[in-house]
Amino acid sequence: MRNYWSCTKFADYIRGTPKLKVGTSEEWDEWSTTAKMRHNFRYWVAEDLLDDIQEVFLYIPERLNDVRYYINNRWVSRAHSLTAHPRDIKPGKWQDVGHRFLPCLFNELVDFVEIEQAWHTCIWDEEARKKYSPPWWRSGWLRWRTWRSPEAGLAYLNWAMSLTNKDYIEPGEKEEPTYQAEAAREIKELYLWWTTVYRNRPDPYDASGWTAYCEASRLANGGKLNFGDDKTPELETMCNIAHQKLQEIEKAYEEEDEAMMIRLIKIRQSLWT
Repeated sequence: MRNYWSCTKFADYIRGTPKLKVGTSEEWDEWSTTAKMRHNFRYWVAEDLLDDIQEVFLYIPERLNDVRYYINNRWVSRAHSLTAHPRDIKPGKWQDVGHRFLPCLFNELVDFVEIEQAWHTCIWDEEARKKYSPPWWRSGWLRWRTWRSPEAGLAYLNWAMSLTNKDYIEPGEKEEPTYQAEAAREIKELYLWWTTVYRNRPDPYDASGWTAYCEASRLANGGKLNFGDDKTPELETMCNIAHQKLQEIEKAYEEEDEAMMIRLIKIRQSLWT
């Protein structure tokens, strides 16, 4: 259960030591040690006793919240499963397991960016809430985290990509991106690949000339395709070139898809909220 009291001015007054707003693990350890040394009993009241009192008064609201989270996880966001968007796999249509991996994994990445990271953008930033106007912000504890905003999600990633180690290095040392910044950059690249590059790849049948060959074959054979050996020399040449090109494009797409899935798997530890 979250301690609603420990970060308030009331708790700071009881504790005798203002609590950090943000800090590294070392800074939090130093603050905790200092606060205990200055006012050990008052620290216990602010950090432990108020939390115990909170548990008593908020028992029923927290249990209702547990029910809400269960319903959301089970039937709304379906956090127990990987699912494909109907645009990629139509409900009721059979799809082999190997062909489910790509859309299921990347559809989840899209939800992570457009829902979870978008939520992160707004939950801590009043200006962002005004800009993106999430409906759940006005609906109290009944809100469902299904609001989607690609713009807010990318805004969070752009912010994370700007993080550096400048606060933790000695003068003269080179400033470097943090692990969070590098992970955000990779997440953004994978997201943009799926939503823009992948979505706009030329159809291999059109790009290879196979579609054009099929149309030419139908015109020459009364509306029927001719895959036999009695084609005209022109159609035979057109067929061979298009077929070879089709195989090359499909192989290139498969290799690209596989490489991107591997990159997504490698970054999976950073996909958390």
